[in-house]
Amino acid sequence: MTAKIIVFANEKGGTGKSTLAMHTIVALLRSGKKVASFDLDPDQQSLTRYIENRKTFIKEKGAQLPLPVHTCWTKDVANIYTLRGQLDKLKDEVDAIVLDTPGSHTPLGMEAMTLADVLVTPMNDSLVDLDILALVDGETLKIQGPSHFAQTVWSTRQQRMLERKPSINWLVVRNRMLFNKSKNSQTMSILLNALARRIHFELVGVVSERVVFRELFLKGLTMLDFKESAVKLQNTVSSNTARQELGALVNKIWGADLNLNPISAIQK
Repeated sequence: MTAKIIVFANEKGGTGKSTLAMHTIVALLRSGKKVASFDLDPDQQSLTRYIENRKTFIKEKGAQLPLPVHTCWTKDVANIYTLRGQLDKLKDEVDAIVLDTPGSHTPLGMEAMTLADVLVTPMNDSLVDLDILALVDGETLKIQGPSHFAQTVWSTRQQRMLERKPSINWLVVRNRMLFNKSKNSQTMSILLNALARRIHFELVGVVSERVVFRELFLKGLTMLDFKESAVKLQNTVSSNTARQELGALVNKIWGADLNLNPISAIQK
């Protein structure tokens, strides 16, 4: 067993990295995979709080929900271990390792990207967020060149080549998509498709804007937990569509179709 390392990275905050990381973790767990997770943002700790909220829900409701083996990369942990060392220790014990990185440029985030088999970059569907990938002329809307983050990804790819490792599979996800077909959305489609060819990423799926994602965070739940008896959430057309979007995204991330079994197996 050699774990697939999946890194969620975007050097801009508020793009939904932690939410999509958590849904990916739960999807993999529900498909029978053994999963380890790392929160590499010791200040924000969004993924850690999400998992702690889930543990609280399990304790209070007696729910049988799957959990990953989780590590929050605090300064105390960093003083004892190296990230590469921890991942090397786990890679033969689990099927997947999911890392959530800070919404800023940090040495730890760069190291995580260098170790990634799959790099997932969620971005809000706006021209403001496009700046994380490319410099765009405000008048002509033509791409002037790659952004600092895109250059960072290029550097990590070069590092992997030097280490004789396979190339990173870079996936960009359009997150929080609005339902109406706006001029902004059409412009984003044109620019992102052009960028995908130019700086070599795959544009995968969309995840629509839904208030329920923010509500689920407080309970530590995901859209994939609705069938659990202890999870009393209304199953709607919107939630079904959201599960389809997320299922398609996770299949792209994993590289194969996953059988999302509703029967939980708690990992300790």
